[in-house]
Amino acid sequence: MANAIAILDFGSQTAQLIARRVREMHVYCELFPWDAPASKVLSIHPKGFILSGGPASVYEPGAPYLPAYVLESQLPILGICYGMQALTHSLGGEIAASAMREYGPALVEKQIENPLIEMSSLDVWMSHGDRIETPPPGFSILASSPNSPVAAMGDMRRGYFGLQFHPEVRHTPRGAELLRRFVLDICGVNPDWTPDSIINESVARIRQQVGNQMVISAVSGGVDSSVATALVQRAIGDQLLAVFVDTGMLRENEAAQVQKALHDQLGVELITVDAVARFMGALGGVTEPEQKRRIIGEQFIRVFEEQAHAAGEPHFLVQGTIYPDVVESSAPDRAQAQRIKTHHNVGGLPEEMQFELVEPLRYLFKDEVRLVGEALGLPAELVWRQPFPGPGLAVRCLGEITPERIARLRAADAIFVSELRNAGLLRLKEQDGAAQGTAQAFAVLLPVRSVGVMGDHRTYEEAIALRAITTEDFMTADWARLPYDLLARIANRIVNEVDGVNRVVYDITSKPPATIEWE
Repeated sequence: MANAIAILDFGSQTAQLIARRVREMHVYCELFPWDAPASKVLSIHPKGFILSGGPASVYEPGAPYLPAYVLESQLPILGICYGMQALTHSLGGEIAASAMREYGPALVEKQIENPLIEMSSLDVWMSHGDRIETPPPGFSILASSPNSPVAAMGDMRRGYFGLQFHPEVRHTPRGAELLRRFVLDICGVNPDWTPDSIINESVARIRQQVGNQMVISAVSGGVDSSVATALVQRAIGDQLLAVFVDTGMLRENEAAQVQKALHDQLGVELITVDAVARFMGALGGVTEPEQKRRIIGEQFIRVFEEQAHAAGEPHFLVQGTIYPDVVESSAPDRAQAQRIKTHHNVGGLPEEMQFELVEPLRYLFKDEVRLVGEALGLPAELVWRQPFPGPGLAVRCLGEITPERIARLRAADAIFVSELRNAGLLRLKEQDGAAQGTAQAFAVLLPVRSVGVMGDHRTYEEAIALRAITTEDFMTADWARLPYDLLARIANRIVNEVDGVNRVVYDITSKPPATIEWE
């Protein structure tokens, strides 16, 4: 990479959002733990560094510090919150605990003209307990707030800047402009991270990794695995064999849709394996979410190993892992993040397996994946299909997995999705400055029974929870404000048409604190 930004993560919960904002500029970036080896960070040939926030205080024993190679590189640096304090500490400034901690909105006023902050005042989001008392030698105060005399600072000669607030979050409305000035103007990066460039680099990387060997692809029918499969096919053609596993936990008509999209429309060599009895048997009596995912990951790999054996023992397995999967699963190169849950695409696989993974989407956000899919010529109905987890309905069927409960969930989910489609709300779009529709919507079957009445008879049956969210990057999400009349119609249909359900509830929890999926 000749046009890249390296982001050092000091433990911030919004570090991935910094990466997201940089990618929005069509600039490649990678997120590294603050203590990652210098050789690994510098291998992307960055033109500048962004230092994330973090929960520590720089003056505490064992606190993260700014690695020496960052300053030695003489490249521009932007420190955000803790990153600003780490930069200050390394260069001889003073940091102290603030008399008043700031967690929330604030107004900062520009003090002098500078290349980072153009506006005279700026609404920002603060989240800190320490503050800069004295900037390092050579730095000027660029902006101040009532509680942060040094809300922004800069050494224009060296291209070093610090922000006490968080420009990456939406609560700083014009924060993206500051990041853009740093990345494009101060660092001089050329915004060439486009779908075509992603495809070209991915194709080259795949060919280098697999050579002339056969590759098997794990296809779920979702956007990620389909785009990953199409990318690998673009790279190696008939060296690729795609395998679609019918686990019995698919959405309605899923198998037929996958066959049409991949085999009939794209010409991918596709094998469909009926493994319903196998998966149902392995999941019998299991209720713990992580155990479900591990079992499903194990069974998937064993199925693929059997197919690989029949196909001549390919050494490589393609998976549609994307960046949010990596972050939430706390992969080794993202050790600062706490594990939220094991993703099938990352953490649900057995330790011993015969495949080397090919993950061409590993550092892409969901919207980047869709743009790449369009550029590859995938059909729109596949590219814009809503996300579906690798374990399928198993992680939306809380409690024990049985054929009857999965059928109940599948029927309710189909009603929900069809009603959203009929209402024009199955895709997310901007209207009058607000998000309309859904980025992801699905039904969840709860292992909770409640009393109801149908036809003057008492019922005691299970409940369905409806989940619909809006999001830009799936790292954070808000619940979709669906029309009441639509929700009423969906609930009425589910209760009347799905056996074993007498109650429907709507999930109005954002992410965080909740995750998008319930398990």
